[in-house]
Amino acid sequence: MPRQYIKGEREETRAYSRAVITQGGTAIWLAGVTGGIAADGSSLAGNFEAQVHRTFENLRTNVEAAGGTLADIVTMTVFITDMRYGDRFTEMRRDYFTNYPGSALIGVEALARSEMMLEIQAIAVIGDN
Repeated sequence: MPRQYIKGEREETRAYSRAVITQGGTAIWLAGVTGGIAADGSSLAGNFEAQVHRTFENLRTNVEAAGGTLADIVTMTVFITDMRYGDRFTEMRRDYFTNYPGSALIGVEALARSEMMLEIQAIAVIGDN
């Protein structure tokens, strides 16, 4: 499905698009996803980078279960408990996207569980087959 990504130099630097235009397709609204627990069940409390990777792995699993891929995500809202990690998050997001979704990065005091350092809620649009 054709998409148009509206972005400039700042958006490229921060790994997001200020707007993504789609036509047609099916929208998937993804619930908030976190990564406080590793695949083996161990805690990732205090390990921001491991939580980012685990969160994107969980996000990938959820969007694939709905018939899409990470590349189908057109917007995301990122909640982060420590804004000092904001720049690192945007650097790490580059590992998961070629064309960046629209995004908001919001600092929050806490998430549902104390070990969680970030949560991502997203919308994907998949093409009609």
